[in-house]
Amino acid sequence: MDVNETLRSRYTCRDFKSTAVPKGTLLEILDSANRAPSWADTQPWEVFVAGGESLERLRKAYLESFAKGAAPHPDIPAPTQWPQALKQRMDELLILHKKEAQTLSGNSDDPQAYLVRQMKFFNAPVVVFICMDRTLGSWSVFDLGFFTQSLLLAAKEKGLDTAPAYRLIAYPDLVRKELGIPVELSLVFGVALGYGMERSDAVGFLSPRRHIRDVARFHGFE
Repeated sequence: MDVNETLRSRYTCRDFKSTAVPKGTLLEILDSANRAPSWADTQPWEVFVAGGESLERLRKAYLESFAKGAAPHPDIPAPTQWPQALKQRMDELLILHKKEAQTLSGNSDDPQAYLVRQMKFFNAPVVVFICMDRTLGSWSVFDLGFFTQSLLLAAKEKGLDTAPAYRLIAYPDLVRKELGIPVELSLVFGVALGYGMERSDAVGFLSPRRHIRDVARFHGFE
């Protein structure tokens, strides 16, 4: 695998095929991700993988909760404010998200299409839920980020697409009930995984990035 090429070609897939992913393949991906670094080798991640009938029950429960107007209540609250530059990038991406979801749903007038697609886990055949002990703090969340990025790259090497998304953990009580996640664990993040549908200009787009010269500051270099 060319890591640089993988980093540049990976995208957030929001439309998956129903094709099942073999358990052996998932184990190989997770085994590679398990090599991620962590604070003093604490390896704080605890992983729960949902597929088959279990995932379908969870998908149905999410859609029912959303239809009833239940507000997301993740174990780790989402930010309520963003610096202006970051908010602008989010707003620009949201426009692309809505266009993509409306294209996939076939209804260009449905403003909720992108939210419904998220609550359906993008039709993915697998969702990986990543947890950690409730007593841990921000540094361990950082470690879980290492694990998640490693998972995304390992999945890409296997020809699989992924969608790391906040909405996958919108209703942690439902996930905890279905997957038997102990109450002492916080549900931190979710990754939908599978084989993506065919991409086009409107579907499966690569989100833009700032020029690296606007990101990195060098000192002591010519």
